[in-house]
Amino acid sequence: MAVRGDARILLLVILCIFLLKSCNGAATDIELDAKAQLLHRLDSLNLLLYTFLLILTVLTIWTFKHRRLRFLHETGLAVIYGLIIGAIIRYGFTTSSTILHMPVVPDASSKYNQSVPPDTLWLRFPEDKGGGVIKNKTFAYSFRGEIYKQDNEIDLKATFDPEIFFNIILPPIIFHAGYSLKRKYFFRNLGAILMYALIGTSISAFIIGALMYAFVQLIPHLSASFTFLDTLYFGALISPTDPLTIISIFNDLHVDVNLYALVFGESVLNDAVAIVLSGSIQNYGERYQSGSGGFETVAFFQAFGDFVGIFSLSLFIGATMGCITALLTKFTRVRDFPLLESALFVLMSYSTFLIAEASDLTGVVAVLFCGICQAHYTYNNLSPDSRQRTKQLFELLNFLAENFIFSYIGVSMFTFPKHHFDPGFIFAGFLCALLGRAANVYPLSFILNLARKPKISLNYQHMLFFAGLRGAMSFALAIRNTVSDARQAMLTTTSLIVILTVIFQGGATTQFLSWFNIPVGVDEEIEGLSHNGMRSDGSLPGSGIKPNEKALLARIWGDFDTRYMKPLLTHSRPTLLETLPVCCTPLARILTTTQQMTQDEAVRKADSDSDFCLEDRELERRRTSIQPLGTVMGEVSPGPLPLHTRVALPGLVGKHL
Repeated sequence: MAVRGDARILLLVILCIFLLKSCNGAATDIELDAKAQLLHRLDSLNLLLYTFLLILTVLTIWTFKHRRLRFLHETGLAVIYGLIIGAIIRYGFTTSSTILHMPVVPDASSKYNQSVPPDTLWLRFPEDKGGGVIKNKTFAYSFRGEIYKQDNEIDLKATFDPEIFFNIILPPIIFHAGYSLKRKYFFRNLGAILMYALIGTSISAFIIGALMYAFVQLIPHLSASFTFLDTLYFGALISPTDPLTIISIFNDLHVDVNLYALVFGESVLNDAVAIVLSGSIQNYGERYQSGSGGFETVAFFQAFGDFVGIFSLSLFIGATMGCITALLTKFTRVRDFPLLESALFVLMSYSTFLIAEASDLTGVVAVLFCGICQAHYTYNNLSPDSRQRTKQLFELLNFLAENFIFSYIGVSMFTFPKHHFDPGFIFAGFLCALLGRAANVYPLSFILNLARKPKISLNYQHMLFFAGLRGAMSFALAIRNTVSDARQAMLTTTSLIVILTVIFQGGATTQFLSWFNIPVGVDEEIEGLSHNGMRSDGSLPGSGIKPNEKALLARIWGDFDTRYMKPLLTHSRPTLLETLPVCCTPLARILTTTQQMTQDEAVRKADSDSDFCLEDRELERRRTSIQPLGTVMGEVSPGPLPLHTRVALPGLVGKHL
């Protein structure tokens, strides 16, 4: 009996130990579940704040449009609402959550410091397995950044990983810019746009960088933090323009389409130029720091080679993916299933960005030119449902993404922990940004006017200078790296420049149009950059530019595109059977579809961008010049060509504001 009693007691002790461990494990699980639920609630609250901001912005935009108020644009509203919500979060929100902190002391032999922190920390916790066996478990904690305020977790939740902007937010904005581009006017002004975007943005970046470096050398506490590469990087990130406000007002008021093309085309391309230029400057810094003093010249030319190579290869990837999508939609019957067709279109477009980024190139450049190619080629192969769906989808994504970014800029002024306010640097940043913009517009306009017809008038140059608002790209580049004091000062200055230019410059657009005597209410087919009288009779009907006044690149590419590219990638006429040499007839038969051969003439003329680079009359003339032998063309009776004026006559061109 004594043995049985001892066995029962032993069994009871073992059962108690098991229950105790189970209770301890259950208590731990309950605590972790409660923590996870709290974090989930904070995440939901964070997303709800930004959703509420967007709802408020949409309702206010409707009110402004309903009452025809133009003194404040939607992006300015998003920034203002973001500032208000950011202040409320910063000073009015408190959470009862407990943030657990464990002090960790770095190893004395570690090569890491606050300027170059490790990516992850591995913490080992001993676990008693029983029987005297102790096993270490390793937990990895990723780098998040320096913590300035530890008593309000919502501050941390209200900020996002900067890579979200580059991988999620920016691609639909950039793609929509290319997909909705008015290509006829863009390519008609291609020379000027390339001059402003490529050369002008580079000039602006170097001038801003040089002036800022001269300024910081005058202030001791700044000269210790900033190198010339830092100020040059600041010049690169602050040089791209983002005139969303002005473009929207141009659309509403029907401002001259060529002025619209110059402003919009430059802003589209200089975003791409700025991100490649900033990357080249970083590459230059890495090479120069790893070499000797005589390595600077070599590093400069290598960085320049990086700039040209990365831009060109990214452009090639974007155009190639656009052409591949066009071929898929042309030679398959996926258009019979519009949902699948739209899904393929979206996935191919987004994969362009990822392919370029994975190849260590620039996804922004790739997705921009992918959008242009998709609009010019693939769009014509899509079914009517997919055309409407893709246009509306990317328009919606662009609207939400843009307003989210500007709302976040306002919120982050209060919640982002790594701002460094230096009044001197901020003032110098504003001044140098204006000087850099002036160095872009006025000297290059003078050079362009030496050979350009029609010339860019001084009032239009003033409007181009005024259109130099800063926006999403500048902010995204600035917030990507905020470890050093110099980068934190750049972020703060960039955020303030974006906020003030969007609110005040954007709000004053209508007034500046009036001051500069820019005609509004202009018919899209009656355009020109000079309004000093009437046009000559030699103009083409419905066009303000003679064929020989168009960009040389546009004329060359337009002819090649009409004869070969569009017949290859779309169902347009003439076919490759008509344009390729006779020796290529077997290949031309393979690349020509039945739909292409039987396409109605009215359908061909209804192509979305049949006037990509050329006037309709020129396209018709070039098409008829390659008709097969035996085709009889009817004569067109010459009639009087209409005269178009730039005088603000009621009912003809419009009226001044």
